Amino acid sequence: MADMPADFWSGWIILLSVVSFSGLVWLVLSVYFRRAGPERGQVTGEDPVWDENLHEGDNPAPFWWFWLLLAAMVFSVLYLMFYPGLGSYAGALKWSQGGQFAEHQRHFRDEFAAPRAALAGQDGATLAANPAAMAVAAKLFQEHCAACHGGDARGRAGLFPDLRDGDWQWGGSAEQIEQTIRQGRNAVMPGWQPVLAEPELRAVADFVATLPAGAGAEHPGRATFAQYCAACHGPSGDGNPLLGAPRLNDAIWLYGGTPEAIAATVAGGRNGRMPAFGARLDDLQIRLLVAWLTAPRQAAARAP
Repeated sequence: MADMPADFWSGWIILLSVVSFSGLVWLVLSVYFRRAGPERGQVTGEDPVWDENLHEGDNPAPFWWFWLLLAAMVFSVLYLMFYPGLGSYAGALKWSQGGQFAEHQRHFRDEFAAPRAALAGQDGATLAANPAAMAVAAKLFQEHCAACHGGDARGRAGLFPDLRDGDWQWGGSAEQIEQTIRQGRNAVMPGWQPVLAEPELRAVADFVATLPAGAGAEHPGRATFAQYCAACHGPSGDGNPLLGAPRLNDAIWLYGGTPEAIAATVAGGRNGRMPAFGARLDDLQIRLLVAWLTAPRQAAARAP
């Protein structure tokens, strides 16, 4: 079987099983012969004595121990015959965790094939308006996404972005969000400290901090921004979802929007990674997550 151990680990498991079983056999025989032997428990004057009257005796274990250990030994033999326990030997029943998981998956597909097919035929807006579908999507988010982005999808400042504000570094359309979930993202912001002198770095950080309010045309950091930053973030700081370059002219900042925080970002750069979930989630699960993430915007669009 594909999930059975092989070579060294197979032999190691066999050794452990045989040694453990041999120890159990020795324990069973020890209890039996000590109990079946001559009467014991006598204390002689030659025995060591502790605390004035505490003697070393030789009392055998109760005989019900023998039957209990014998039953455990018989159970072990039957288990090793029917289930894997001796290296790569799969047992008479051919049971394995992988096989059991695959069977559970088959049962799941058979049981939920019809409702899944019905959901798969619905568009994102219809899914977002379906309370039952959104409840499933919320559970998927809690299981796979909440560890980083928080249970309410509001993210964690300085670490993981807010997913409810509509400002997506790689684009916030349903297609772009699906691509982000399915393939993952790797964001790289180079550090400019080796290139920019300290006055230039401070000036461009201050210029970026004023972009949300509209930076003045004569700002001393504008020229540096145009030379080093505009290629990715755009001349006005509109960002570029194709490059993963975020907008700089709004009030949404992952690593902080003060001149000091921006200066730290410009100087040292930033690196972020969103893992790919295409191999963990199927197509319907990804579509449900996309619908759940875009549902607030769709509800706002429908509102009068």
